[in-house]
Amino acid sequence: MSEDQASSQSQQAEARSGGAADEFGIRRAAAKVREFPHSPGVYLMKDGAGRVIYVGKAKDLRNRAGSYFLKAAAEERRTAELVREIADIDFVETESEVDALLMEARLIKDIRPRFNIELKDDKSFPYLEITTREDFPRVEFTREPRDRGTRLYGPFASASGLRGAIQVLQKIFKFRTCSLDIEEGDEKWRWFRPCLLASIGQCTAPCNLRISKEDYKRDIARLRMFLEGNKKRLIKEMRQEMLAVSKELKFEKAARLRDEIQLLETLDDRGELDTHEQPEVFYIDPKKGLAGLRRVLKLDQEPRTIEGVDIAHLGGGETVASLVQFLDGLPFKPGYKRYKIRTVSGIDDFASIHEVVARRFKRLSDEAEAFPDILLIDGGKGQLSAGMAAFRELNLTPPVVLSLAKREEEVFLPGESEPLRLSRDSYALRLLQYVRDEAHRFAQHYHHILRRKSTLGQ
Repeated sequence: MSEDQASSQSQQAEARSGGAADEFGIRRAAAKVREFPHSPGVYLMKDGAGRVIYVGKAKDLRNRAGSYFLKAAAEERRTAELVREIADIDFVETESEVDALLMEARLIKDIRPRFNIELKDDKSFPYLEITTREDFPRVEFTREPRDRGTRLYGPFASASGLRGAIQVLQKIFKFRTCSLDIEEGDEKWRWFRPCLLASIGQCTAPCNLRISKEDYKRDIARLRMFLEGNKKRLIKEMRQEMLAVSKELKFEKAARLRDEIQLLETLDDRGELDTHEQPEVFYIDPKKGLAGLRRVLKLDQEPRTIEGVDIAHLGGGETVASLVQFLDGLPFKPGYKRYKIRTVSGIDDFASIHEVVARRFKRLSDEAEAFPDILLIDGGKGQLSAGMAAFRELNLTPPVVLSLAKREEEVFLPGESEPLRLSRDSYALRLLQYVRDEAHRFAQHYHHILRRKSTLGQ
């Protein structure tokens, strides 16, 4: 290789890297991080030429940004090259982790830092998508944005963070995330039974026409204002509206606005986003799993809500149960419940299943809340029969009920003598396994809590 060729390749490498930092630049950046606050925000890493090469968000700026200057980050394959090029670092403080997540997305979109792109895996970036051509626009997580008819926000660097933020924001703005085609003038929706999100106050249930098109779109406009970084102006406008409707003696509407303002002002008290998230599922495709269940169970429409029940025993004495909820194929943590078995002595899984199913669905019936589309019981024919007996005794029409036996992964259905055997690779079976395993994990977790309390004499 000639000297000119070597010089040319060196210049190309320098241009591609953006200018590697020297040891002094890295030490200076590390020193700056030690002065960062322990608060939410975004950090911007720069190379020797002053260009932003990476944007990240943090619940604790000092701890998160400081982790890049530890030995492990310099040796980690995915971060080693980035660390070598850091010459400077800045931060922007935000009021909450959700605000930080949204600011990170806006900066990535505007700046397109090199390492935000290169550190991604094979998947495309996730976006928050709001439909614009519907009477009641829906809000969705997507990796494949549509070409038209939507408003996109993102790209987001963290899929789990975005899912968590959607759940947090849904508590405030109460938008729908379903795929129903709802038209305000179609009277059939007045007889539609809303899903569990309406029951827990996280959706205004346009599917039951409980909210007008104008009021719903006003909520979506508020959401968009927040997503675009105008939280202070949004809160000011909401306060003005709250005072106006109070003067008009519309106290219920004023109370809702008051509660939404309080939630917006205390976003950082919502907890970490991972507490609320519907986790990223890598081994199944939720949409394909739900479509597969509709096909194999011969359902009229695709199921949205699945509940799973499992039993655990405390040292042969106390028995506990778990109930987990899945919404659109993903865990819905606010709907998880735990039960201490009250009426069963010793170990009797059949009787314990009977009690849990009876308690759960009697409450839903008494409070006129929606049943899940599918109830999955961990076990075989015996457990399934015990669950169905609870519905008969309560004189309730059950949802689709089935059980999944661990050993052969056989699916049992009421009234069927032979199990339904699904391919081990089928998306439908994978989704059922995920629900079953999550119910088992949650039951065992409760079991360990009680065992620890028992050991400590609490």
